[in-house]
Amino acid sequence: MTYAEQWDLESIFTGGLKSTELTTRLQTLKAQIATTFKQINDWQYAKEAADFSQLQQITNQLQAIEDGLKQTGSFVNMHQSVDERNQQVAPLMGQINQLQNAATQIDVQLTKKLVTLTAAEFETLVGQPLFAPIAFNLREKRTQGAQLLDEKTEHLINQLALDGLQGWSDHYDTLVAEIQIPDEGQLLSAGQAQNKFEADPDPKVRQRVFTNWSQTWDRYSPLLTDTLNHLAGFRLSDYQAHGLTDFMQKPLEYNRLQSATLKTMWQVVSQNKAPLVSFLNRKAALMGKTQLAWQDTWSPVIVGDFKPATYSYDQAAEFIIQNFKAFSPKMAAVAQQAFEKRWIEAEDRPGKQPGGYMTELPETQDFRIFMTFDGTPSGVSTLAHELGHGFHTMMLNGLPSWRQDYAMNVAETASTLAELIVVDATVQAADSIEAKINLLDQKITNAIDMFMNIHARYLFEHHFYAERQNGFVPTARLKTLMLDAQKEAYADALTDYDPLFWADKQHFFFDDVPFYNFPYTFGYLFSLGIYAKSQEVDQFEDQYIALLQDTANMTTEALAQKHLGVDLTQPAFWQAAATSIQSDIDQFMALTEAYLSTDAR
Repeated sequence: MTYAEQWDLESIFTGGLKSTELTTRLQTLKAQIATTFKQINDWQYAKEAADFSQLQQITNQLQAIEDGLKQTGSFVNMHQSVDERNQQVAPLMGQINQLQNAATQIDVQLTKKLVTLTAAEFETLVGQPLFAPIAFNLREKRTQGAQLLDEKTEHLINQLALDGLQGWSDHYDTLVAEIQIPDEGQLLSAGQAQNKFEADPDPKVRQRVFTNWSQTWDRYSPLLTDTLNHLAGFRLSDYQAHGLTDFMQKPLEYNRLQSATLKTMWQVVSQNKAPLVSFLNRKAALMGKTQLAWQDTWSPVIVGDFKPATYSYDQAAEFIIQNFKAFSPKMAAVAQQAFEKRWIEAEDRPGKQPGGYMTELPETQDFRIFMTFDGTPSGVSTLAHELGHGFHTMMLNGLPSWRQDYAMNVAETASTLAELIVVDATVQAADSIEAKINLLDQKITNAIDMFMNIHARYLFEHHFYAERQNGFVPTARLKTLMLDAQKEAYADALTDYDPLFWADKQHFFFDDVPFYNFPYTFGYLFSLGIYAKSQEVDQFEDQYIALLQDTANMTTEALAQKHLGVDLTQPAFWQAAATSIQSDIDQFMALTEAYLSTDAR
């Protein structure tokens, strides 16, 4: 079957960014926000303690408003993703951000009213059957609402964030849109250049493109230093205003995660790097090197007469659908729908932003995926990864909006599990030892990313925020912090690193999710545990969907206890997941032994 590589956005709002449907929806949202804001201001517990129907209406309207803002915001952002320099984007996003700010005030008012209730009053309210589907979310609001300041101050902070926190994040996107990487007479977008230095089998090409990449980002580094410092500075000032002294409190709250769980996870990761270092050293030996350089860590291992496999987009689609079906027919059906209905933007062309994502569209109850598909097995796994996010989203349709607001750590669980299914399938389908070596390398490289690359991001950001509390952190210091983090995370296994990784990695500049790093490692290890259970249990699909449907209905620790029977604050679960990687490394080491030169043995 033939599938289009460009997504369909017309079915969301006809007419692009000049859509009259979009304009009308934004006008409607503005009116809905004004009405709901008045209703929450007027609401009093004593007036409707009998049935709480008015509060139910307010919570339903607020969730509908939030869905509308997600729908319109995603639509505008998707247009920017495929056209980085689209001049229509900024005004529209400014309008949506203003509406978001106004909607936040409704949430603030609701939360503050929940906080002022006595314990008995709140329990009476949350115990009503009509609030049962969102009881956890209401409890969460009340608990976290104790940090809120008065209404006027909260409104001022949110208003300042439009040109502060959000403004600096938007500024990063503007800068990246101007970045073009020269390469042998042509100019590559950041996304194209990254694909090239990570995936090209020729080490000279990788080195050339990465050198040009580094030099280009370095020229922009003073501007990016300002951007990162001001974004983090605003966030820290916000924390301080709310009486928060630990900059990790909000990231943990957002992920519904205990500090003890995060600490245990990183301890286990740090204790299990020796096998990964052995793998990196073996990969270096196969390339005729003592150690790998930064850009070599993603490069394919090619031995013997092996020619790297490439997939057409249609082949990738059929391979993913086929292997999803073996794990979950419903997952396969969602993927089939995404390909057929053109929910995926995959074309490799200039002008697109780097990276990839899935964005949910709650009002049309579907999603869209953005990426640049390059035909490599890695590209296939990335596509599967984003479809895993999409499956998660589709399995939550019909639940209240707040029950669909899952955090990033469990979001990365669904995506990583989908990726693991496809990567395992590619390894099993290998038709030669050389092919199996190549595919095992790619699978283990994913573990390298989760245990080392993501760990480096976390270490850097943690040290950066600690220093930023005391003032501006200059470019030279940012480079040093990143270099030190990478050396620690990679256990000194590389010859060269990327001291500008803080500049070229967009995740450090997101305004909505602080510490956009550790959830990836969490999701990876958590998904390994889920995948292992799926191999032991018949008819696992229903259990898996039940887990997904609870991801915004309890803490992460409670989720793991309920559906997997494990305690995430203890090392046993994490160690079992880390140990499972060892079998792939052992197989890789055994298969590659015959391809080592005499000197490397």
